[in-house]
Amino acid sequence: MAYVPQDVLDRLAALEREVRTLRGRAQMRPALNQVLNGDVTIGEGGRLIVKDPDGTTVFATGQTPTIGDYYTTMFRDDGDPALTIGANSYPDDDAPSQMVRMWDRNRNIIVMDDYYSDEFLGRPWMPVQLHPTERQSYNGTSYEPAWVGTTPAHNAVLYLSLSTYANTGGGQTRVVLTHDGDETTLDQWDCAANQWTGRTVTHPLDGLRFLSYFSLRIDHRNKSTGQNCETRLWSAYTRNTFTEDEAPDVPLTEAANAARAMPATAPPAEEV
Repeated sequence: MAYVPQDVLDRLAALEREVRTLRGRAQMRPALNQVLNGDVTIGEGGRLIVKDPDGTTVFATGQTPTIGDYYTTMFRDDGDPALTIGANSYPDDDAPSQMVRMWDRNRNIIVMDDYYSDEFLGRPWMPVQLHPTERQSYNGTSYEPAWVGTTPAHNAVLYLSLSTYANTGGGQTRVVLTHDGDETTLDQWDCAANQWTGRTVTHPLDGLRFLSYFSLRIDHRNKSTGQNCETRLWSAYTRNTFTEDEAPDVPLTEAANAARAMPATAPPAEEV
């Protein structure tokens, strides 16, 4: 016959046993606020969010509920982003998936990937090595280098600002990029006589990879014998892309490798 508690003492004894069991489990190691071995998994769109005592989020990672991108963000204690991976730093953030950005205390991005080019650093902008030659002031009629230099490619777009003064008869200036032995004239223009001719050259670093070395030359010449020209350089650096059209073409080796990796198409039925 089954035993049925008959009085209050039996019920109290049962409660005491349950309390002792719960107390023992609470004191087991590891404590419930520690993970000493194994993994913690948050899946199916979940997030881990850490907040300071006033409720401001200081760390968050997981899947953003708005655009579905997986992100990791470290915030300052005032709620401004400090380091972001992915697009969840602001509600209207439209950054590409998994873009990495570091922010200053005034919400300026000081380090980031390039928005439109997966290959390059976006910020900071990096200077280009260009040094004057003894022919920076020159009286010949054939092209000679006024500025030369070699630089590793950090950002996607080359930016140059320069100015050439040509005497009677005018002159010409050009910018030449050399990579892997191949020379490419990025820009070439005429310089009016007896005045300064300014020029801004903006060009994607087509065919280069991140940290590939390239050389630049700024050449100039006079159109008339016995005259003189001089070229001065104001700015030389690489920067991030501003538009999708500025994204450099991928290196030829990369395009060839991608083509070789594609599965072969089936031949026409009559050739099978």
